[in-house]
Amino acid sequence: MLLVAQAAHAQSFATLSREAKVSLVTFGPGNELYSGFGHSVLWIYDPVLRLDNAYSYGTFSFDQGNFYINFMRGYLPYSISVSPLGPQLEYYKAENRSISEQVLNLSQAQKQKLYTYLETNYLPQNRIYPYKFFYDNCASRLGVALKEACGDSLSYQGYTHEKLSFRQWIDRYAYKQNPWADFGMDLALGTPADQIATPVQATFLPDNLAIAFADAKLKTPSGTIPLVAATNHYFEAEPIVYKGIFTPMVVFWLLAAVTLAFTYWQISAKRISFIYDKVLYGAAGIAGWILALLWFATEHGDTKWNYDLLWAFPFWMPLIFFISPRKKPAWFQFLLIFYGFLLLCATANVDKHNGVVIPILLSLIIRLYYINNSLSKIPQTEPA
Repeated sequence: MLLVAQAAHAQSFATLSREAKVSLVTFGPGNELYSGFGHSVLWIYDPVLRLDNAYSYGTFSFDQGNFYINFMRGYLPYSISVSPLGPQLEYYKAENRSISEQVLNLSQAQKQKLYTYLETNYLPQNRIYPYKFFYDNCASRLGVALKEACGDSLSYQGYTHEKLSFRQWIDRYAYKQNPWADFGMDLALGTPADQIATPVQATFLPDNLAIAFADAKLKTPSGTIPLVAATNHYFEAEPIVYKGIFTPMVVFWLLAAVTLAFTYWQISAKRISFIYDKVLYGAAGIAGWILALLWFATEHGDTKWNYDLLWAFPFWMPLIFFISPRKKPAWFQFLLIFYGFLLLCATANVDKHNGVVIPILLSLIIRLYYINNSLSKIPQTEPA
């Protein structure tokens, strides 16, 4: 459909002059979650036509109805936008984000074809697309555009310097810069995120895309030349370092320490109370229901097969509220045995969270021991 539109509208687009320049501009990571992995645009500048178009496939609006619900469900539409580059440079500098430009060694025909492709994408009927963070985003779409413009003359392998899973790529950016975001993303993502990204898939990250462009070659009648003719570094940002003290690792180890101390006091004082357990296991149950919804009720394929559901057992909400110091259901002992088995299985998944889930498992195991130890002191619920 896009090719038909391109053929129909190609004559309406301007013809670039010999002075036209095409560049890949890469912006470094920002502090916000949506900007934490960087951004890329293709910039076409033609001083003769007074053309200054930076094409971005990363445009979305917070004003859209049910923004966060649509984002969680995987229905949030992204679109291509076009604007002059200059104001963007000032904006990203103010946000302390690195800026670099790679001027591309394209022929006049390739520049024109790329311009036509981007303008065709920008048509109202084409500009909106279903965003997929790993597979179809603001960076990966620029590689597709380049291939469309250059065809078989382009030798483009993608990012070939390392082989990492999608989760490992995310950790490289988020683990130190925004550990809470990293924990949340690790929690939400299932086993598909542990697949090794192919060289082309790895260009979902703008930094990797820039390196892939630097490695690419173009075949010309006079021989093979680099895709990138020149690189200009406009701004070098200060490294982003998380300044908070209470990282997930610190918070959950504190939780484990408090859980151990409180449980020791309860056992020593022979106090039977499950208020702490209702809060702890209730929170785990709520987390489990969220993960289950991400698995079964969204379009995010990468949130399926999430084994964090082993410890974030959804049915703790509401099953934990069926026990009290005065009564216990007959089936509760079997529930504890079953959950103990789930926790044992969950230990095989601790690497997913860079070790952060270890104190969570310890807290759940400690209270599981306490509940089981207290069962003999609770009267059996009379059958109806």
